[in-house]
Amino acid sequence: MDYYDILDVDRSATDDDLRRAYRRLAMRWHPDKNPNAKMEAEAKFKDITEAYSVLIDGGKRALYDQYGEEGLRAGGAPPTHHGGADDTFAEFFGSTPFTYCSTGAGNSARAKQQAAWDAGGGGSFFRDPGGATTTVAPPPPPVESKLACTLEELYVGVTKKMKISRNVVDGSGRMKTESEILSIEVKPGWKKGTKITFPGKGNQQWSQLPADLVFVVDERPHDVY
Repeated sequence: MDYYDILDVDRSATDDDLRRAYRRLAMRWHPDKNPNAKMEAEAKFKDITEAYSVLIDGGKRALYDQYGEEGLRAGGAPPTHHGGADDTFAEFFGSTPFTYCSTGAGNSARAKQQAAWDAGGGGSFFRDPGGATTTVAPPPPPVESKLACTLEELYVGVTKKMKISRNVVDGSGRMKTESEILSIEVKPGWKKGTKITFPGKGNQQWSQLPADLVFVVDERPHDVY
């Protein structure tokens, strides 16, 4: 496991670089934000937290840079578990994961945060480790794209490979274009209009979570039917 790759930062990354990378990735991959891909999100969230916890600690980072994971284990660095990942998230943002903080009111609930995002409401407010308030805008509406399938493919099933390009904000806060190939398993019996959602695979803007990408099954015209 390469902690620098996980956080998408250079080996010369400063603590500020690490905090920016963690803020972006933790908000994107928190399991509560990815109910349709919870297992994948939990694994990524754990790796992101482990990488950040090691690299932000000067002693652990020095051990890791010189000896890798073996050096950390020999030095007694404990592995990060899911509860610890949530604790790190809460410490970093100054609140429990995805808690909505209304202006002047202490009434907070994870469901209200999600409802505010779903309704396209205002941003959410978090405190960074330095005590400053950061506004994270809700994600934009999902981006929909057609997934053309033949009648035969919908009948027997097929795996489609879709290449996407999207704008993302990297660990240093710069906008870049990222390409990726997504694998979609079309199951036998799917109908036109079936939707497949890839959380956080749409475009991203500064101080905003990336949009979800949704493929909508479309049936190609058949020569006979």
